Amino acid sequence: MKKDMHHYEDIINLLRPISKKHPQMSRQARAIQFAPFAALNGYKERIKETERLTIQKKDLDASQQEIINKKLQDILKNIDDCPNVMITYFIADLNKAGGKYITMTGQVKKIDSYQKRLVLLDGTIIKISDICQIDILSVLNEYNG
Repeated sequence: MKKDMHHYEDIINLLRPISKKHPQMSRQARAIQFAPFAALNGYKERIKETERLTIQKKDLDASQQEIINKKLQDILKNIDDCPNVMITYFIADLNKAGGKYITMTGQVKKIDSYQKRLVLLDGTIIKISDICQIDILSVLNEYNG
């Protein structure tokens, strides 16, 4: 054991060698070598995406669909007055199964029966099959076009 203790005695007090070829690295540059890094690019984002919750679209029964259809008929009768409505509808998630429900208010510009969608004055387009609730708030002629 004593032999190991004196093993570096001949070089322990020598000055550190300085390269003539490579300039001395600053303390900051040396510290950066030990900075943390992302070994897996995008891993954190993928974990966040996995944690994000979505819900499945609810299937409406016949009576709920009938109520929505009746309200859509009432809106269609007053379409020239741009009825103000509150709509809850499903938006499918683009990245994973399921989606979320949104509730918004707006004025109905038209009901496109060919493409089965509702178009609001602000440009929002809602598929009729995604609507789970609709309430007519008022019938106002605020549209000037």
